[in-house]
Amino acid sequence: MPTAAGARKQTQMSQDTPTTLPKSVLVAEDEHLIATNLCSHLRALGCRPVGPARDGAAAVEVAKSELPEMALLDIRMPQRDGLETASILWELGIPSVIITAYSEPQYVDRAQQTGVFGYLLKPVAGDLLRVALSVAWARAQQTESDTKRVHQLENLLANRRIIEQAKWKLVETRRLTEPEAHAHLQTEARNQRKRLIDIAAAIIGTSPAGDGAAGN
Repeated sequence: MPTAAGARKQTQMSQDTPTTLPKSVLVAEDEHLIATNLCSHLRALGCRPVGPARDGAAAVEVAKSELPEMALLDIRMPQRDGLETASILWELGIPSVIITAYSEPQYVDRAQQTGVFGYLLKPVAGDLLRVALSVAWARAQQTESDTKRVHQLENLLANRRIIEQAKWKLVETRRLTEPEAHAHLQTEARNQRKRLIDIAAAIIGTSPAGDGAAGN
């Protein structure tokens, strides 16, 4: 029997361990029995199944209303196939795992497109689904994190260009030196209680890039 200290340690470890599976998963599968089994597997893994949707078009509509964290998509469905659906769902920020009976190269090659983070062959056992979802979820989160960092860097560089343009406009119009122009921007930012980028953007008549603020 575990001691009280051991139980507390296990509880703390579980709290500190990051989530390795998505909380909610959309199921899009036109075969009822397979869809039912997938939903049962998801419940056993502690995931909330969303749907199931019987075709790709319905899957997109369900995703827009329910906003699942991930999707399990059959590759061959009416209305819209799983790979096309995966691309649309990724635009909504929802990564997908493809589930199919087909392993031919043309299907695997198409599955390399944006939004697909895993590929499983039917029939799908619970353990295989758990591993596939865990790997796909980690890959999707890393991709999203990398994309955000790239956007932040792009915004930062764009805002620094705006500050440089504002400084040189002050140099030209007010006959200031470059250090004096930068000091002027800093003073205005403090006096108006605004970000440096906001003061610079107002001077040259533009808008800051994203929400990123360049340094003072």
